Amino acid sequence: MSNKKRSVIPGFGLSMGFTLSYLSILILIPLSTIFMRTVNMGWDSFFKTVLNPRVLASYQVSFGCAFTAALTNTIFGLIIAWVLVRYDFPFKRIVDGLIDLPFALPTAVAGIALTTLYAQNGWVGKFLYAFGIQSAYSTTGITIALIFIGIPFVVRTVQPILEELEPQVEEAATMLGANRNTIFLKTILPELIPPLLTGFALAFARGIGEYGSVVFISGNMPMKTEIAPLMIMSKLEQYDYAGATAIAMVMLFISFLMLLVINIIQWHTNKFLKV
Repeated sequence: MSNKKRSVIPGFGLSMGFTLSYLSILILIPLSTIFMRTVNMGWDSFFKTVLNPRVLASYQVSFGCAFTAALTNTIFGLIIAWVLVRYDFPFKRIVDGLIDLPFALPTAVAGIALTTLYAQNGWVGKFLYAFGIQSAYSTTGITIALIFIGIPFVVRTVQPILEELEPQVEEAATMLGANRNTIFLKTILPELIPPLLTGFALAFARGIGEYGSVVFISGNMPMKTEIAPLMIMSKLEQYDYAGATAIAMVMLFISFLMLLVINIIQWHTNKFLKV
């Protein structure tokens, strides 16, 4: 009789092999070309490219606006998900469907629409400019565009968790004398922290690499509103493939580092909630 332990999942070896091959073709091999291109350019050329003041400014714009937009989406995405789950109102299904519009809308179309809306003579922009808020061709406009394309990630991540929360827990807390604020902070919010961190990470990652919806509303002013993906495109248009991959590798490294930190925080949060 064989002592070999059989896998619980039938065909595990075949399915795992297919998974690894598929991920290698789509992710690992394309990413490896970035490192290969960068290594061939030499360290002097690499640091000269990635430490260029214009490139450093583009990093600051991309990561700063992406972080601000993701943080804003985390707050308001929770509110939107709460309203969609906890309340019934007319046209609720239509509102719920509109959340996914940034997924379906081409990013270039979204960029043109946002620029038209938030420009100085736009429907919304004229009111913001009256209060001294430059909502287009500025970092504010970039943040607005990233909020638009990132809000579905938070809402769709938090919404299922809210739907699965047992109302009996809240009723028990009410019977024990807890007020609404205490119930939310002590009972509901701890369950929502992991999906909120996940939604933040997804919105942040999408915002870092966003190009189509940002390039129109940003104005592309050097040292002010240029984003890192635009710098990569500029290098490619100049046939400087090594320079483009060098900038991309720095973005990849910083993105991976920040997502790793977020995942560690999420892991510790889950571990703390289970205790």
